[in-house]
Amino acid sequence: MLDKMVRRMLHELQKDARVSVQELARRVGMSATPCWRRLKEIERAGLIRRHTVLLDREALGLKECLLAHVTLLRHAGSSVDEFEQAVLRHPEVIECYSTTGDADYILKIIVPDMKAYDAFLHREIFSIPGVANVRTAVVLREVKYDTLLPLDQG
Repeated sequence: MLDKMVRRMLHELQKDARVSVQELARRVGMSATPCWRRLKEIERAGLIRRHTVLLDREALGLKECLLAHVTLLRHAGSSVDEFEQAVLRHPEVIECYSTTGDADYILKIIVPDMKAYDAFLHREIFSIPGVANVRTAVVLREVKYDTLLPLDQG
């Protein structure tokens, strides 16, 4: 399924999900109808989760990006499920990773300012049963932020 043409199509779609089938076909060197068929196969195979738009968070007033390293009291019972379900309910948390190392989870949180983060932390995160500790790293500047997966690696 992931032949060279599919990889090229996916690469182009990662750069611009709004590209027309005709333009996509031109970019990858196919005619429109076979390109459309391949695109439908790719979608049926579940390689594309969704089509989305990347917004400029700072232009929208969401100035602060924080990485919260969360440690749970215990990993048994419902603690893990309760924490993960709570995280899923909060749009401020745009990424959540279960990790090894010092923290059990790393959350990427986007808020307008530090006051909003403080309120979010106390109102939402500290109220989740099982949260033992939260250490926060403030992102000073995004050196690299990209959503394109490295398709040539596979």
